[in-house]
Amino acid sequence: MEARKLAGALGAEILGLDLSRGLDDAIVAAIRRVWLEHLVIFCRDQDLPPERLLALARCFGQPVEYPFLQALPGFPVITPVVKLEHERVNFGGLWHSDTAYLEFPPMGTMLIAREVPDWGGDTLFANMYLAYETLSEGMKRLLDRLVAVNSSAKADVTKTREDRLRDGARADAKHEYTALHPVVRTHPETGRKALYVNGGHTVRFDGMSEEESAPILAYLFDHQTRPEFTCRFQWRPGSLALWDNRCAQHKPINDYHGHRRVMNRVTLAGDRPR
Repeated sequence: MEARKLAGALGAEILGLDLSRGLDDAIVAAIRRVWLEHLVIFCRDQDLPPERLLALARCFGQPVEYPFLQALPGFPVITPVVKLEHERVNFGGLWHSDTAYLEFPPMGTMLIAREVPDWGGDTLFANMYLAYETLSEGMKRLLDRLVAVNSSAKADVTKTREDRLRDGARADAKHEYTALHPVVRTHPETGRKALYVNGGHTVRFDGMSEEESAPILAYLFDHQTRPEFTCRFQWRPGSLALWDNRCAQHKPINDYHGHRRVMNRVTLAGDRPR
């Protein structure tokens, strides 16, 4: 097993592993160490049909259901992430941390490519440790005591679900999920502080109006996705990514209109941010 850095800020590609086989505890622990160090890891050319994908995900955490969309038939914790040839908007197509509007947002997300366009459809990732650590001391003092209100109904992110909800909405989904989380969270495994607001879900600071919160949030949304905090991954069929939602954000790039892209996603249960 070899880990090769993808960029200066985050990201590593793991070479020399066939993830379709059973992984012993030592290999799982080694992968997890690389994951915690690099925030997002990638493996290529993996043969992982749904049952094997699920078995792999369970090596790293407890898979949980996504609240809005129907799952893959027979696999309630595997969510299809699809953009069809005629669609113009891609699912989750903005900077975000997955389902930050839940009381217990996921620890991590595992995504595997099934069908990809000949070009385009890459995903960007950003390091929220760096986003926090590069702030001024004054801004850190301000943010360390603030709590953010996160909502699933923020307008920009709801637009990225519309195509999928049209045919694949869950009957039991709520109209809106809302959760309050610290603006700066401490990673439970590394002990490092990370900025935990995102443009997809954070609407305001608790105790403040949206209008009062907007200038600071706008600055943070811009700051946390600076190019030097990011890496970019180009997918191929069988490519797999595992990212840490507690300290990383991601954005799938919508630059392949007229082409089809099909992924399968598993999210892993997390704790309440602190």
